[in-house]
Amino acid sequence: MNAPANVLANVQVTRAEVEDFFYREAALLDEWKLKEWEELLTDDATYYVPPNDDLEGSYKNTLYIISDDRERIRQRVIRVLDPNCHAEYPKSRTCRLITNVRILNVEGDLVTATANFVVYRYRRYQREFSYVGTYRFILRKTGDSFLIKERRVFLHAHELGKLGSVSFIL
Repeated sequence: MNAPANVLANVQVTRAEVEDFFYREAALLDEWKLKEWEELLTDDATYYVPPNDDLEGSYKNTLYIISDDRERIRQRVIRVLDPNCHAEYPKSRTCRLITNVRILNVEGDLVTATANFVVYRYRRYQREFSYVGTYRFILRKTGDSFLIKERRVFLHAHELGKLGSVSFIL
């Protein structure tokens, strides 16, 4: 018996494909190519950084560090690329290390994957900051690549205040 036409079979995805996508995304962010990074997002993309005392809490009833829908992401990019953005002028230099990439689930064309990360941030007249955590993405498989539907950043720091402002995209 054939499956109904509206039921998508799971796409075939390898860890290496997801890993390469994560590396590409990290390079765009480190190089401040935020307009190009935005092209990696679906029209309904979301970007979340939950508080570290309620990682799985809903943004609807928990105060998130960042809780952006697609329009807020667009506005964030415009803001941090503006030369008048004092929080990022001159721009921070960042270096991202991505590791332990895992595919958690594939359902239809959606892929849930995680990776551990370290983002080193260098800023003039400030000490170096290290942001350590885990990414959890929901990716939409599109042809031979992916688009980001949801991007969650779980910071492992106990005291977020010591990390300074998060004026760049983690």
